[in-house]
Amino acid sequence: MASWAQQGEMTEYKKIVIKRDMELGVVMTVFRQKAERLTVQVIMETRQVAWTRTADKTDGVLDLFEIREVRPGKNSKDFERFKDGKDKHDENTCFTIFYGSQFVLSTLSLGADSVEEAQKWLIGLEMLRQETLEAPTPVLIESWLRKQMYSVNQTKTNSISMKELKALLALLNYKAPNTRALKDKFQEVGAKKDRLDFEQFHKLYNLIMFEQNEILEEFKKESCAFILGNTDKPDASAVLLHDFQRFLIYQQKESWASDLNQVRELMTTFIDDTMRKTNDPEFTVSEFLSFLFSKENSIWDEKFSKINNLDMNNPLSHYWVSSSHNTYLTGDQIRSESSTEAYVRCLRLGCRCVELDCWEGPGEPIIYHGWTRTTKIKFEDVVKAINDHAFVTSEFPVILSIEEHCSVEQQRQMARIFKDVFGDKLLIEPVEQMAEQLPSPSQLKGKIILKHKKLSVEGGGVTKDFRKGQKQGDLEIWDPVDQRWNRHYCVISDDKLYYAEEYEEEEEDPRKYQDLHLSEPWFHGDMENGRAMAERLIADYCAENGERDGTFLVRLSETYITVSLSFWRSGRVQHCRIRSGSEGGQTYYYLTPNLHFPSVYSLIYHYRENPLRCQDFELRLTDAVPRPNPHLNEGWFYSNLSRGQAEDYLLRIPRDGAFLIRQREDSDSFAITFRGDGKVKHCRIQKEGGMYLLGSTTEFESLVELVNYFRKKPLYRKIKLRYPVTPKLVDQFSKEKDCASLYDVKTYVEPNEIQPSLPQNTVRAAYSYQAKKTDELSFSKGALIHNVSKESDGWWKGDYGGKLQHFFPSNYVEEVSNNVTLETKGQDEEENPLGELCKGVVDISKCTIQNSRETSKSGKNGKPHVFTIQDMEQESLQFDLAASSVVELFQWYQVAWDITQREMSKQYNREREMKQQEEVEKKAEVAMEMSDLVVYCQPRSKEKDRFESYSYKEIRSFVENKIPGKSRTKEFLQYNRKALSRIYPKGQRVESSNYDPYPLWAAGSHMVALNYQTADKFTQLNSALFSLNGQTGYVLQPEFMRYDSYDPYQEKKTVTLKIAVRVIAARHLPKPGRSIASPFVEVELCGHTEQKSKTIVYRDNGLNPVWKSPADSEVFIVYEPELTFLRFVVNEEDMFSDPNFLAQATFPVKGIRSGYRSVPLKNGYSEDLGLASLLVYIDVQQAGKAEEELYSSSSQLKKKQAEVNSEPFLYDTHTNIQRPAAPRQHNNLRREGSNGERSKEKKINNSKFYS
Repeated sequence: MASWAQQGEMTEYKKIVIKRDMELGVVMTVFRQKAERLTVQVIMETRQVAWTRTADKTDGVLDLFEIREVRPGKNSKDFERFKDGKDKHDENTCFTIFYGSQFVLSTLSLGADSVEEAQKWLIGLEMLRQETLEAPTPVLIESWLRKQMYSVNQTKTNSISMKELKALLALLNYKAPNTRALKDKFQEVGAKKDRLDFEQFHKLYNLIMFEQNEILEEFKKESCAFILGNTDKPDASAVLLHDFQRFLIYQQKESWASDLNQVRELMTTFIDDTMRKTNDPEFTVSEFLSFLFSKENSIWDEKFSKINNLDMNNPLSHYWVSSSHNTYLTGDQIRSESSTEAYVRCLRLGCRCVELDCWEGPGEPIIYHGWTRTTKIKFEDVVKAINDHAFVTSEFPVILSIEEHCSVEQQRQMARIFKDVFGDKLLIEPVEQMAEQLPSPSQLKGKIILKHKKLSVEGGGVTKDFRKGQKQGDLEIWDPVDQRWNRHYCVISDDKLYYAEEYEEEEEDPRKYQDLHLSEPWFHGDMENGRAMAERLIADYCAENGERDGTFLVRLSETYITVSLSFWRSGRVQHCRIRSGSEGGQTYYYLTPNLHFPSVYSLIYHYRENPLRCQDFELRLTDAVPRPNPHLNEGWFYSNLSRGQAEDYLLRIPRDGAFLIRQREDSDSFAITFRGDGKVKHCRIQKEGGMYLLGSTTEFESLVELVNYFRKKPLYRKIKLRYPVTPKLVDQFSKEKDCASLYDVKTYVEPNEIQPSLPQNTVRAAYSYQAKKTDELSFSKGALIHNVSKESDGWWKGDYGGKLQHFFPSNYVEEVSNNVTLETKGQDEEENPLGELCKGVVDISKCTIQNSRETSKSGKNGKPHVFTIQDMEQESLQFDLAASSVVELFQWYQVAWDITQREMSKQYNREREMKQQEEVEKKAEVAMEMSDLVVYCQPRSKEKDRFESYSYKEIRSFVENKIPGKSRTKEFLQYNRKALSRIYPKGQRVESSNYDPYPLWAAGSHMVALNYQTADKFTQLNSALFSLNGQTGYVLQPEFMRYDSYDPYQEKKTVTLKIAVRVIAARHLPKPGRSIASPFVEVELCGHTEQKSKTIVYRDNGLNPVWKSPADSEVFIVYEPELTFLRFVVNEEDMFSDPNFLAQATFPVKGIRSGYRSVPLKNGYSEDLGLASLLVYIDVQQAGKAEEELYSSSSQLKKKQAEVNSEPFLYDTHTNIQRPAAPRQHNNLRREGSNGERSKEKKINNSKFYS
């Protein structure tokens, strides 16, 4: 195999041998929770890797398309579980496949039985991955169709039944037609009985895609370069060779199409039938449509994706550099995982500047986000990961931005690790000793540059990080709603306690899995006359659905000791007791003594996949008999509750996620009532046959399944069903006169209350007030009361703390303007150390602190280590917090108690803290060994916004909202021409959101660092910019940015381009959860000015929606093509009319092609989504060039032809009509605002640069 290592030297025969062996499969060790011997093979037909336990059962599959890396050796977390020596695999027999579409990739870690086998798979997987990426669209469609067929027909019999097809169409984002219409289609494709073979299935796919044939009307108009032939059927001949050539030349402006052989070759790629691949090919309608939607017809001109080596010879300060912020994080900035894989992911996405936050560790440096709960990783592991992956995607330099918090001693360790691991890659000497400017990317190829404090720049000393957080960590907070303790991440800062959302349960409770069966439809619990009732239910089910052996249910035995399995076999119901035992304190369950299971759920699941073998018979469990109306036993279900009563119940439970389901007057209709964003909302659930329908396409077999699904997935925005509103809970909150702890009455600001504008008539409490009656509000001083209606008797009504329109005394409040309040709210969010992750805030300085151990040795509510924060003005408002130990309790208590005492001596304490900080700053030093490794990126922190003098070797870092102001724009631009600047997100972006990079790019900033782990508009703009120049991570700034006359804030007046856009159709859109998508498309111009338009919503079709064509195109005006982007975003409208992201594609406008074009769609991380695409008509015109102007009608073109008498007429082979070919602009985009509104919007958008 060694001779195969060089893939470029492989012969075609060797490639065939490798593919054959991979398709046959081989037994390998798969490293997961445990190491298992499974068969691993490549399924060539579907382009997937599969691992199987038995020949007829696939354990799992991954698409070759989704493979991001195949990594040799034991270099993944999966192998770490087996370091105890039990695994005998050598390092060079193991490898890991990294795959997926999220920032954190999935892994499949494998161990082959020989080095040769491992090498074969390493080479073969990379070869197949490349072939899949380069495969023509028709080949990908065929693979996709086979994958869909096999997904519902595991036997791989190359056929599919009507029942399977109906299930599949819903999975494909398409609302299945009725059975009659489906039967007609079966007949049309020549199906026998109710099954389709693959060829018929492919024809049916073409039929379905052809149904939306409004697209074809585009090519029957006079403005088109040719007229389609017969378009009655998808397999009708429609486009001849010369027609297609004219279409490419005149409509698509493809200069290469003048070569007829190239046109013929392209057509042959899309023709299904080999008999028609002749010298004179012709397209059917389906083939022509496939071409239009294909990547081969992309809107993007690939020449702009190629590297321009001539552009890589300028000084570094002339480039934008792809940059990451806090690169080690995989999620938010407070409690997410730090990982070396985050560095790998960013580097392989083309990032050239990564950040390392280095902290003092136990014996060696570590990397994490200091003062937070983010996990810690070894500095040395990060350096090794960077070394392995720095130059895979790009050979140009990588900059390491080091935030230093280590002691001098550990800095020496860092310097040693850098030199040992990087070796000659580490830049430690200037490229040119006498230079007066930075070297170019070409001069720095393969080099790693350190950005770190250098002693010579400012004379020594590094500032230690003194954050405002006086104490941070986990506390449990008592929740009086569900009467339990919830764990929160808490920070005490600026005399306030900030706490984040409660954690989901992380610790695994072994009993949790033993109860999994309780929510399954086949578990009937305690049945009256259990045995007889089970026999009746199974018999009735079999009579209705066919007497299938293995039809079953599970119930509690009538002895109440154990569980029984009842099942249908050979025409009668039989019963079998599920027995249990105990070993090592763990309960296990079994039917036969030789096979034990940790839960009833896993036992049933096993026997649904594998036969139960007894002396008398062998049987596999098949159909589950569902509980009749299982919701009747649930506390959240009400059979007789009005809408008003439901709202009243929900208003008593002040929690988003509280919910109940009630039966409406119509017996087949229900409603779910829940709290979201502080409001009570209702959503209808319709029962159709045996299914419960939420919205128009989301189906569930029972209300219990619906509730369980939305406990895990958001129902509305980010809100899941969390608090069942049971009669017991309602009763509890009705009886308790004061169950309003600080947790309830919202003395804190919730993120969802920070809105662009406040409700009208808002007042602020000047004094605290305690309600005397149930219809009054309780509030503390400073509280905001919204939607105030002023009564004449001195009592007003308003909304506060979850209570709507309750009374309060008017002399306790003062009116405030919305502007002042908004400003206060904005400041609060800026100063909040948890940012948008914050759930609540308590001002400790206005409270007293009480240790529960002083009043009760047993603690409080079952917790021994509890302290209470109590409002000084309202003693009934209290907040119970529990620590994990006496030591932790004392630390939290001490910090909180100090705050209350500090009110009396605040000034003294502040002066003392300042002196402590000054002393630490004087003592701090930088290790000479680290300083010696720094050449070009030398940080300057003092007077960094003054530009009178600077060196080209320095770099200045600015937080996003503190960049040099407008008055210093000229100086900042001049600085950026010579030296480097880096921008990073403000500290309040704890949820890892991003800022708009455009204003910083426009100001010449080089490293605009973003949170790569967040898939949002701004990382997508970043990906679009750095898709230029071969994804090197370096893009040369346009020359005009180095002119003295350039001003990024000046209103642009010279129009460079006009781009007319019309969205026509989409195909293969991603599917959102269980429901079928209702998509709409937004088209947005991003740059100096912004414009946005969108289509209407297309209901219940994500497979092949087509938007109706309106009369006019939407024209986008471009002033600076070098830094302007055209962005397509596909959203789907959910049942609450909220938009949910499906896919996007963002392009620099300078690389966009005119014509009828495909827009290949990408995921949030700008990675391809396979076949998902839009079809658009786009016309890019140079403004002000009359001779290059495209004509909007055929009559204008005829007039022009008459003038010059030289323009050839086009000949239509189908109708023998001579006519000109000129495009007509249409548009199905709905404009947001008139021209007047847009010009106003331009001014607003320009002003964003000043902030």
